[in-house]
Amino acid sequence: MAINKTAKDIASDKLFYIDGLASAKDAVKLMHEKNVDYLIIEKRNEQDANGILVISDIIRGVVIPDLTLEEVSVYQLMSKPCISVPASLNARYVPRLLVNAKINVAPVEENGKYIGMVHLRDFLFNS
Repeated sequence: MAINKTAKDIASDKLFYIDGLASAKDAVKLMHEKNVDYLIIEKRNEQDANGILVISDIIRGVVIPDLTLEEVSVYQLMSKPCISVPASLNARYVPRLLVNAKINVAPVEENGKYIGMVHLRDFLFNS
């Protein structure tokens, strides 16, 4: 990876949102359609924080306790607030930030807006 690349330079444009009141079934359907294993949860208002939902949240919150996707809402499963990566962060520090935060994926934030996503797998498969 080039030393002068930033998180913004390596971020994917696969940035998809879902409402927190949606069902886990809706989330799984959207993840499947968009071929991603994460979704950003929309803010309710400007003072709110975004959340994030990843596949492991659905496994832990629905599959393992033997619930149905219809009976669980996204807000019951999501992590909030969503940890984001500054767009200007040197790309070589992104994996360390994600690992230290114990997450695999995070949105890249610039000027208070999410502009893309970074995933740990990208550092293996796209290097």
